[in-house]
Amino acid sequence: MNYYPIGTVVTLKDGNRPIMIYGRKQIQASSNLIWDYVACLYPEGNIGDDYTIFFQQEEIDQVNYMGFCSEADNRMQKILNQT
Repeated sequence: MNYYPIGTVVTLKDGNRPIMIYGRKQIQASSNLIWDYVACLYPEGNIGDDYTIFFQQEEIDQVNYMGFCSEADNRMQKILNQT
């Protein structure tokens, strides 16, 4: 699977506003579930745990902005797909 880069802004299928990805392949501490992404509200940013959004790739409806892609991100993609 190709993960969207950090900084990508998406709207979820059941969402009514954009969110920004700031982590990939994350474990939610309260449930111990593994999620494809963790995001925060956009444009507010990370304003607290109550506003942290965990979601899977298939929940994305629209990509509003693609985050920064680099050689380092390409290497990270390989790591994310190994585990």
